[in-house]
This record gives sequence, C-alpha cells and structure tokens, in this order.
Amino acid sequence: MPSPFAGPGVREALDSALVALNAAKVDSPRLDAEVLLGHALGVDRTTLWLDPDREVTGDAARWFRDAIRRRTVERVPVAYLVGHKGFRHLDLHVDARVLVPRPETEHLVEALLELPSGARVHDVGTGSGAIALALKDERPDLRVSASDVSPDALAVAHANAERLGLDVTFSQGDLLDGIDPHVDVVVSNPPYVQDGDRASMAPEVVGHEPKLALFAGADGLRTIRPLVTQAAATDAELLALEVGAGQAPAVRALVAAAGFPEVETVCDLAGHERVVLGRR
Repeated sequence: MPSPFAGPGVREALDSALVALNAAKVDSPRLDAEVLLGHALGVDRTTLWLDPDREVTGDAARWFRDAIRRRTVERVPVAYLVGHKGFRHLDLHVDARVLVPRPETEHLVEALLELPSGARVHDVGTGSGAIALALKDERPDLRVSASDVSPDALAVAHANAERLGLDVTFSQGDLLDGIDPHVDVVVSNPPYVQDGDRASMAPEVVGHEPKLALFAGADGLRTIRPLVTQAAATDAELLALEVGAGQAPAVRALVAAAGFPEVETVCDLAGHERVVLGRR
C-alpha cells in the first residue's frame, strides 16, 4: 500500500492546479500546469502523461504549490517561474529583465533565413537575444550583432549567447546610436503597444514584463519612427520589423517614405500582418 504520508500523484496534482488556474482565468491552464509540474519534477510533459501516478512530494510538491500560487495570485508568467522559454530551436533563459519571447517573433527570424552568405545583421532592442541568437544558430555564416538600451537586458542576452556558444556581438545603446552603419540588414522587434491598450492587456504582461520593451506612445509607433529613419541612414538594404496588429499599413508607409521602396508584409498564424520588410 502507498505510504499514508505520500503526496498526491501527477494526475491529482494537475487536477488540483487546474481548479486554481481556471478560477484565475489564465489563458492556458492545462499547459501552464503541465509545464510547472514538469519543471518541479525535472521531467518533460510527455513523462507526466506516461506516468500519471508518479508521486509529487517533498521539495517538488512545495515548489509546485508555490508556483501555482504565484501564477494565479501574482500572475507571474510561466517563463519567469521556470526561468526559460523555447524560441525556434533554442532554449533561452529569461527573467523579468526581458520580454518573454513569443511565437509570432519567430516569423521575423524566418523572413531572414535566405539572406546572402556572410550578411551583416544588426538586431535592435535584442532583449533576451532571441532574434540575434536564433539567426546565428540557424545561419552560422551571418555576422550578427545586437544592441539594447537596457544593460539588464543585455546581461541576459550575453549570458544566453555564452551558454549556447553563439558568436553574437552585443552593445548598449538607444536604437542605432553608435552602431557601425556598414550593415546589410537591420532587424527589430521594437516596443509597439499603444499606451491606451494597458487596461485590456493580460495582467501577467502588463504587471511583470518590462514596460520599456512594450509601450510606444499613443499610436504605438514612437520607437518605430526614429528607428526607420536611422536605419535608412545606414548601408542596410533590408529593414525587418515586427509590428502590432493593425499597424502594418502605417509602418509600410513609414518604411517606403524613408527610402525602402520595396515593401512587403508577412502574416502570423492568426492572420495578422506581423512583419514588415523594406528593401532597397
């Protein structure tokens, strides 16, 4: 017989967590519960499915209970609780100093995979280093550099590069200030959320992720406008930007007016125009 002091099994732990997560109205309760429990036990989600009667006791049980509390009450993002997030083929360390990498940003990387061999690429506002590191991982021939105005974000990006063994050059600066203008590509996932959207945003985003990397004025273009102008002053033949839903027409006009006449957009899986590409 099981010990009377044994804790619940995986199935019971997940069921209990789901009650709390559903009550808190988080977006993906089952996924959150499985990721957090897998982290607590040091196993992947598949292992949880294959061994639903595995006991959840001791330090693992205590960590899981606390993580569910922080997820439901404090609304801490799952990626911050477990300390990492998958992006493309990489597992990136993340914390509250940087945005959590999102699946839609992978479209920005995808759009650059056919660059000429040896192209010089600079990533503006690199955060965790997601874009720059994914490009270097999938296209080792590219010469990739990245910058961010936040020294805290750069510390995260640099640590990710070192851990992954990827050769990306990092520097601190606002947009393209101080960056070598002899680049072939400027890429960025800049702040683009409209200030007025704060009230409608998920509490885990607005309450925990760095506001400097999110908000960009009344129309969400406060950062994109000067970035496009600065990119036009470099040698870049390609400018690639992630934009918010509904912003693509305005950004296309800005990019074309700045001197990148061949403009196209890439849609994300939800059908939103997510990436604007300008060529010259």
